[in-house]
Amino acid sequence: MEVRSFLSRQLVIGEMLARQARKNHNKTALVEGERRFSYGELNERVNRLANALADLGVGRGDKVAMMLFNCTQMVEGYFALAKLGAVAVPVNFRFVGREVAYVVDHSESKVFIYDHVFQEMVNGVREEIPGVQHFIAVGGDGDERHNEYEKLVASGNEGEPMVPVDDDDPAYIMYTSGTTGRPKGAVLTHKNKFMNCVNCIIEIGLHADDVYLCVPPLFHTAALAVMLMMVFLGGTTVLVRQFEPAAVVETAAREKVTLTFLVPAMWNALLLVPGLGEKMKTLRKAITGAAIMPVSLKEAVLKALPGVGLLDAFGQTEMSPVTTLLKPEDTLRKGASVGRPVVNVEVRVVDDAGCDVPVGEVGEIVYRGPTMLKEYYRDPQATAAAIKDSWFHSGDLVRMDDEGFVYVVDRKKDMLISGGENVYPAEVEEVLYRHEKVLEAAVIGVPDERWGERVHAVVVPKPGAALTAQEIIDWCASHLAGYKKPRSVEFVEALPRNASGKVLKNTLREWYRKQQQ
Repeated sequence: MEVRSFLSRQLVIGEMLARQARKNHNKTALVEGERRFSYGELNERVNRLANALADLGVGRGDKVAMMLFNCTQMVEGYFALAKLGAVAVPVNFRFVGREVAYVVDHSESKVFIYDHVFQEMVNGVREEIPGVQHFIAVGGDGDERHNEYEKLVASGNEGEPMVPVDDDDPAYIMYTSGTTGRPKGAVLTHKNKFMNCVNCIIEIGLHADDVYLCVPPLFHTAALAVMLMMVFLGGTTVLVRQFEPAAVVETAAREKVTLTFLVPAMWNALLLVPGLGEKMKTLRKAITGAAIMPVSLKEAVLKALPGVGLLDAFGQTEMSPVTTLLKPEDTLRKGASVGRPVVNVEVRVVDDAGCDVPVGEVGEIVYRGPTMLKEYYRDPQATAAAIKDSWFHSGDLVRMDDEGFVYVVDRKKDMLISGGENVYPAEVEEVLYRHEKVLEAAVIGVPDERWGERVHAVVVPKPGAALTAQEIIDWCASHLAGYKKPRSVEFVEALPRNASGKVLKNTLREWYRKQQQ
């Protein structure tokens, strides 16, 4: 079969863009600051990059690491590698050198594309990543002569690469957050991400005329997923390099944004921007995810942005990532829930023996469907532990009500046992967020001679608020069983978070341990 015919029948990422370039050649695909790219222009740059990388020896199955801020080059890299059948390895730009080296080396990347601001870090780890054959810097000195990336793009042919990519081929190795140890590389196929687009477009109700404001980093699976949805439909993506609340709001107003995805901590910060409702009046859909969004925060967002459809997406990297979705009509009626399973994803709630638990009881949520990862890269043991009898075991503890709505209780590894009683930090955090003086909060278990473990709350007060530990303890005591209330409270200026917005509870435990020394 001729390659063009073969590709047209596959659910592959590169063909998403090529198809839109043919159908909507002059429509705006991407906006970055003052730069705007039509689908035709974007596709031509992607082809040039793909062909130039092929000239360097990058082919089907080869890994290419990318450590970039939200920028046109990151989008181009994703699609160029997809067209070659190569595998993109996005790297968290907040990582330190040791962490960067681990991901690049473990993934067996042969090319490393990075923003020039990381040059010193990259130089410092070169000996630790001997498999990298080509280092390509983006930007530098404001002069394209010193921009290795732009020189590479200019050297490439603009024709379609025409590599026969199969939709079951790996497209990405997305390294998990690593909140409990070394990150694992989730291998996601073209079909995985393609079907996540299908699921979410149906469930969220996205349109070809939507304008998506991309704020979280594109190395994060959810931000990437929504960008792909826009290309799938022929919509527009507006890139924000870094999260600065006031600048985000101004960009949304200027570009008449209709859709955005923000983690709860970002929504919290956005609510402090004056004139939010007026400046974001074109917003049609607002998505939250990556961390649990307290009901009180949902209510505040809806008050600030009346008429906006607020959706809560839940899932994880290994599921490409969305598994359940709470839709606008249920946002307040089922506010503590993360919704019901999306189309094409099957869900069960099971006990430690893998048996379904009764409705309303706590168990581990497991999934299967066409969005489930292929494997963990170079880790058959972790793959076997996570995928059992065709079901992916998430490690998330949930309960499901009689309408099929899922309620997240906590991560299995975050649950603590105090005096023989199970305490789920997420439940205590929900109560803390309701306190009028609390901006953010996190709960961990710490050693206790009497109880084994006790509840320790780490709290960020709202700006200017005077708050005492006893106020926090009394507040929780009035809303929770006694064994669930914090027995110690710590106040901080900000919670440590990873790039996807999840609180780094290992870091909080380390902070506490050092204080006790």
